[in-house]
Amino acid sequence: NWRKLGEFREWCQENPEALNRIWAEDEQLTATDRIVAFASILPSSIMSGPGTRAKWMAGLLMGVDAREHPPFQKRKFDKAYELTGYEPSPKGAGEAALYEHALGFFDKFMDEAQVRGLPLRHRLDAQSLVWAAMNPKTQPPAPPLPMLNGVEPIEDSLDALARRLYFPDASRLRDIESLLEEKKQVIFYGPPGTGKTYVAKALARHLAGDSGSVDIVQFHPSYAYEDFVQGYRPVKTDGGLSYELTDGPLLRAAKRAEEEEDADHFLVIDEINRGNLAKVFGELYFLLEYREEQLRLQYSREEDDRFSLPDNLYIIGTMNTADRSIALVDLALRRRFYFQEFHPDKEPVKGLLARFLEGNDLRDMRWVASFVDAANEELADHEAAIGPSHFMKPNLDEDMARRVWKHAIRPYIEERLQDERDDARQRRLKRFDDLWERRGEASPATDELSDDEPDADVGS
Repeated sequence: NWRKLGEFREWCQENPEALNRIWAEDEQLTATDRIVAFASILPSSIMSGPGTRAKWMAGLLMGVDAREHPPFQKRKFDKAYELTGYEPSPKGAGEAALYEHALGFFDKFMDEAQVRGLPLRHRLDAQSLVWAAMNPKTQPPAPPLPMLNGVEPIEDSLDALARRLYFPDASRLRDIESLLEEKKQVIFYGPPGTGKTYVAKALARHLAGDSGSVDIVQFHPSYAYEDFVQGYRPVKTDGGLSYELTDGPLLRAAKRAEEEEDADHFLVIDEINRGNLAKVFGELYFLLEYREEQLRLQYSREEDDRFSLPDNLYIIGTMNTADRSIALVDLALRRRFYFQEFHPDKEPVKGLLARFLEGNDLRDMRWVASFVDAANEELADHEAAIGPSHFMKPNLDEDMARRVWKHAIRPYIEERLQDERDDARQRRLKRFDDLWERRGEASPATDELSDDEPDADVGS
């Protein structure tokens, strides 16, 4: 992945003898000799997995002779082997064996082309022809997925994106980018209305850029493996109804990532913990952790039909912590994701509403931010705090704020207090009503709320 380029360049500068192993001026050395010598000292922390290492080392071998050592990408050539009937890549092969197998394919391809009246000068000609044939733009388009509409701009830097998101700075976005690069999967968790989904889409769109893609799916209790990964779906035919094996959002995104290896692709899973995760992910649990491994999927038709998750496919999930009916993700999935907190009392959500109001010239509505802070202090429920997005509307005024309070915030508070005793519940609701009535005061978040009842009687 291009994100590793800087680290790889630093390592080469610190180990100048390393490149001499692959670029040695010795005509007797084969591609295998050069790759084995170079791979023996290349740290796995810089790049792991034989497919990735073979791709990079093939690029370096072009410095020896590009005509005899053309570029290589394992996934594309596995497909080329399948289409031409050539022997598949040897299972469990290292980077040297993978590349040697590809060179043998080039030679065979040149022989077959010659027989068919198409002489090729060298392996680079063969590679170019195979590349053109494997170009995804020549293939029929995959079924459309729910995509971002492209109405939001792609900022040229994380600093610019942070400003659009009203974050205090870009440090948190850089942290998330690092988490994605290291683990490939991140979950944003926190109460509703804290911008988890919006940030997930915006950040994914920025990191994918013009060359990548962002797909979005939302989990729910009836969502299953057949919906997400692969399963038989009904198809209308002339004679009635039949069932066809159909790829779900994950496989479609993975195939796009395989075809476009030089771009980053993202799958955003909204409300990830609303589904039965063990049922939805199935054998993907294993592949989330071991990206270089291959497994036979549940509905694979052929015994040797294997699947792996490409390195350039990233997953961002969002998880609502306020819904008491939803258990947290199980430990097996938890250790396969990094988790990023989105809570109103912590950055980057802390102060977000105030920054939004200031940035949209809504200074006369700045009391809304103080009201939300005071309401959350009174609610005293970290996992179910009131999120700022309820009021983040460019045309916010007093009437709109009143509607939000009446039809969104107060019903939500009533639901959060439903387990309290009736009398304690009514007292606490009155405190919130009093707080709303005092909304125009200068600093309601710091004022003492009047209450004749001692705190011990308020309830949990």
